[in-house]
Amino acid sequence: MLRLPVEVYTAVVGHCLGGLPDEACGLLGGDPAGTEVAICYPTRNAAASARTYTVDPQDHLRADRDAESRGLEIVGVFHSHTHTDPYPSATDVAQAPDPTWHYVIVSLRDESPTLRSYRIVDGKIDEEQVGREDR
Repeated sequence: MLRLPVEVYTAVVGHCLGGLPDEACGLLGGDPAGTEVAICYPTRNAAASARTYTVDPQDHLRADRDAESRGLEIVGVFHSHTHTDPYPSATDVAQAPDPTWHYVIVSLRDESPTLRSYRIVDGKIDEEQVGREDR
């Protein structure tokens, strides 16, 4: 199970809504030993596309350095799907860089955003439960 504090959940969904009409993306920082996300790092979508995303490399570096300074590490990535379900596309699976990461997708297709999280290992997609928690 991936645990998202309410403020992180709100930051992720808010960044995704703010990225419209393009896909939005960002990174998630947390304790490498656990499944709780501690911080959301909104990033620029370098692809500037409504169908694909690329985390801006400079934003990635800044997030990585900030997480390290807090004793955390990057534990996942999130992005929005502007027109489809919150399920990894073939492109999402192909560009999944780390089998230990959480891959969070926020669908903006419907009136209310829908957030889901997955593990992607060797092309295999496994959905994981997401718990929203107060700190």
